[in-house]
Amino acid sequence: MNNKPLFLNRSGLEWFSSLPVMCLLLLTLIIGTGEMFHGQLLRMGERMFGDPANNIQYFMLRADPTKPDCDPNMDIDAAVAAQAAAPATVSDDPLDALFASEPQDPAAIRDSMEKAKALCIEKNTMYEGIVKNITPKVKAFRAIETGFFGIFKFGTENRPLLLLVMFAIAAVTTTLGTHHIGLRPPRYKKDFPVYGVSMVIANGLGLFSSYYYYNNVLLSSGIPVEKPILNYIMIALFAVLTAISVVRLLRPPVDAEEGGSWGLGLLSIPLYAFMAITSSISFLGEGHAAGLAIYLGQLLEYSGIFLNLALYIWAGMLLKQTRVVHLFMDVVRPFNFSPETLTWVILVAAAIPTAYTGASGIFVIAAGAIVYKEVLQSGARRQYALAAAAMSGSLGVVLRPCLLIVLIAALNKQVTTNELYGWGVSVFLLTSTIFFLISLYLREGKSQPTDMGVALRGAARALVPVSPYIVIVVAVVQAYQYFLDTKLDEFTAPVMLPVIMLFIVIFDKMRREPKAVAVINNPEAERRVGLEGAVRFATNETIGHIGALIMLMALSVSVGGVIERSGLMENVPENFGNIWLALTIMMGLLVFIGMVMDPFGAVILVSATIAPVAYSNGIDPVHFWMIVLTAFELGYLSPPVALNQLLVRMVVGEKVMDEADAEVANKSFYYRYERWILPVVVLAIGLLTVVYGGQLLVEHGAEWRASLDAMLGS
Repeated sequence: MNNKPLFLNRSGLEWFSSLPVMCLLLLTLIIGTGEMFHGQLLRMGERMFGDPANNIQYFMLRADPTKPDCDPNMDIDAAVAAQAAAPATVSDDPLDALFASEPQDPAAIRDSMEKAKALCIEKNTMYEGIVKNITPKVKAFRAIETGFFGIFKFGTENRPLLLLVMFAIAAVTTTLGTHHIGLRPPRYKKDFPVYGVSMVIANGLGLFSSYYYYNNVLLSSGIPVEKPILNYIMIALFAVLTAISVVRLLRPPVDAEEGGSWGLGLLSIPLYAFMAITSSISFLGEGHAAGLAIYLGQLLEYSGIFLNLALYIWAGMLLKQTRVVHLFMDVVRPFNFSPETLTWVILVAAAIPTAYTGASGIFVIAAGAIVYKEVLQSGARRQYALAAAAMSGSLGVVLRPCLLIVLIAALNKQVTTNELYGWGVSVFLLTSTIFFLISLYLREGKSQPTDMGVALRGAARALVPVSPYIVIVVAVVQAYQYFLDTKLDEFTAPVMLPVIMLFIVIFDKMRREPKAVAVINNPEAERRVGLEGAVRFATNETIGHIGALIMLMALSVSVGGVIERSGLMENVPENFGNIWLALTIMMGLLVFIGMVMDPFGAVILVSATIAPVAYSNGIDPVHFWMIVLTAFELGYLSPPVALNQLLVRMVVGEKVMDEADAEVANKSFYYRYERWILPVVVLAIGLLTVVYGGQLLVEHGAEWRASLDAMLGS
């Protein structure tokens, strides 16, 4: 991003991207908090206003009532006489002649009139009571309450628009900065033509498909298009991205390094461009020109989830602008753990924020560089530290309150979040233990013994500077609980975590960390010492990651569409005749899907295609989804894509990757590729255990528990 100060110490690109995205993020927070606050206002209104004795409640006072148009003083005798004297109605319809007119019964007419008068008196009494209770205080209160309701209603109705505007700004910014996710970033002079051509083709295909879908499908259907502005923005977005890509192709960076090769240049093609090109070729081959745009539209169907992801990314970037991680590591350092033990401690601790962010990639983006640095400083190999950084976001996706599990439960009525979280704890303990045991087996040296007394005293001293941050977290959570009657869980975490992080950033900047210390502790992305600079820098980083990650997620949905339309899933038999064979085939298929798709798009695809087959083959639904989550994480760490590895490369930088490769250039095959092999081995063993051991547990768990209870009882 161009940081040349133009106005108020901000570049033109920052004015274009940072300020609007910051406003959209804050608006999303306000909308989410407004929903909670509005519920409290309604409860407060019921307690403060109304007249319970006369059955007048606050909800009746939220708007001025309409006076009843009936007459409470109606003369019953006159009304009955008038109706009895009224001439019979003559109809020209011959069918009416089939039904003879019955003489009017004066008693029935009087009874009807008396009931109508009683109802009218009741309505007028209620009207007068409501008007009497609409005091100036009520009017002031309901103005605030209905104002928050308006904000919440606006946000609920326009979530797709908010997401699309935020996504469009982020995508343009990411494209201008060449920050899209690829197997490796463009670096050499021969990389940029390959990169540029792929971007022009991919964005051009996106433009063509979006225009074709709107003009030749939606408008041609004859049905009015609902919210056409969404289609206009999508078309304009791809038009701008195509124009930027053409300019970048014609004007490559002048500071590109000499060398490179055309073959290796193919590795610099962004994954989203590769997905857009391949899926478009498939769709066009079927005569389905609108296919890419249709599947991109699914991004808007799940706008709430992707807005939550944006908030999680922002919270992670705010975390990087504080000393929190460094101070927490100070608590662990006195124990002088071996690199393997320290890494295990870090990964277990990282599982908690990973669970709250809901996706492994987001935590890798937020804290992967920090994990790498801490593991490296403990004396670990660079390749081992990179492996740890890649795995840092992988273990916690099965824990509460992971957003991915919420989506699974929403799409599959056969499972609940409580069931999935319950099994998730066991899967987490399994995979983390496997990592620890393998790491100990591979360690090269022995750890130095530590005096536990000295270590505990050092840890206790280190807790002192950490304690204010803990107090802030507890205070914000309790404030939500007390004032808004809202707990921190999988549904409220997207709103509460950014608020918590904003308070932590404010407190952290009040302590005025020296700039020299900030640079030492965070050399890859210098922590801004001032509050405004820290929030602005965190927002700038958020924009880049939103553009890269959500663009990749959106295009991976189109890959899912290609898989779905290819008939591959239809070729999977509905009944394998053997549950072990079904488990084996599905395990391989799920790992493949994890290699090529993002988790949210993959869950949508699996829910619609593979899950019904699994259920029909007798696979327990909860067990099946534990297999899915573990297989996906293995896929995200496995070549040829290995998304989490690519995200680590992006956050630590190419220089670090070159240093890691140089360090092991003369070592054995395993140590040269340890950052790839170690995570794959750990999660492969974990997956096999979950698949086959989990099935044994499903079949014999009750029997084993009964035997164990009998043994303990005896």
